[in-house]
Amino acid sequence: MTGGVRPQAQAPAVSSAAPAPPASLGRRLAALTYEATLASALVVVVGFLTAPLVSPGPAGAQALRVPELPARVIAFCAIFATGAAYFVWSWTGGRRTLPMKTWHLAVVGADGRPPDRRAALARYLAAWIGPACALGAYAALAPSGLGAHAVWLVGLNFLWAFVDPERRFLHDRIAGTRIVTSP
Repeated sequence: MTGGVRPQAQAPAVSSAAPAPPASLGRRLAALTYEATLASALVVVVGFLTAPLVSPGPAGAQALRVPELPARVIAFCAIFATGAAYFVWSWTGGRRTLPMKTWHLAVVGADGRPPDRRAALARYLAAWIGPACALGAYAALAPSGLGAHAVWLVGLNFLWAFVDPERRFLHDRIAGTRIVTSP
């Protein structure tokens, strides 16, 4: 021994923390309302930024016209990609969206840790199942004048929680994630 500090044996780290409890359905739906407000703002900003690229007619035109289908697809793709980047970034690495922070919620995987990029992207893509079903149902029902009956399908992912044994949303079930209460 040369008079230095003698290394001490480290005890293995034992996690005494219990897994985070699942968040209540009411709390998740309240956070969803807040999230929808912020997502709407994101859509407005991206739409505003892409408007010069997809708007028909010369600048300063007085008539308001709906862009052609290719321009609408481009605008939708920009909004979709921006939403994907925002949500995947927010759900990975222990980060949370502002509504999740406000309502003390977190997205976790089956192991209780924040989801990786792949699971977060799967969750985001699966969240579009309801809106995609609503669009398909509208296209099928609109010719008969019943297109308005497709609107409830927009909320399919969230209505799924009422029949799921663990009260998980459809996109959480598909991605293998769940929403828990965070400290």
